[in-house]
Amino acid sequence: MRVRDDRGVAFPSPLVILSIVAVAMAVIAYVATSSDGGSSKMEPVSKPESSQSASPTVAPDPAPVKKKPKKVNRAKVYVSIFNNSNISGLAGSTAETARDAGWQVVGSDNWMGTIPAPTVYYPPRLKAAAKLLAQDLNITRLMPAVDPMNFDRLTVILTADYTG
Repeated sequence: MRVRDDRGVAFPSPLVILSIVAVAMAVIAYVATSSDGGSSKMEPVSKPESSQSASPTVAPDPAPVKKKPKKVNRAKVYVSIFNNSNISGLAGSTAETARDAGWQVVGSDNWMGTIPAPTVYYPPRLKAAAKLLAQDLNITRLMPAVDPMNFDRLTVILTADYTG
């Protein structure tokens, strides 16, 4: 007959499976969150051998990424044109010029207020379009849009010194 030996510890099988799963998940989490995919190596730090070569060497920064200018589709940009001068029909004739250039002119009218020079006002997302419209209309002043202007379009305000 065999004698039973009571030495050792027997773990229940669900506890063993849970432990294995926990260790596997910890390894996956470590690999997924490490900055270089888990293949980090420690590089030894060396000191310069003489004081003459003590100037640190700095790796050059990678070239800055230049954003490619967005192509402006004039037909998809709304434009409102206002006359802030005593020149009758200035907004209407400028609206025709803008339409001929391909802009989506949605209105022209008179503007009450004091504007120092012909200006293209723009919401932030339409800054590139504002630059292009200003070129098309020969306007040099660009400003961010302010209340009561609509923030879904470009606003052009013309003054008496506008030559078109």
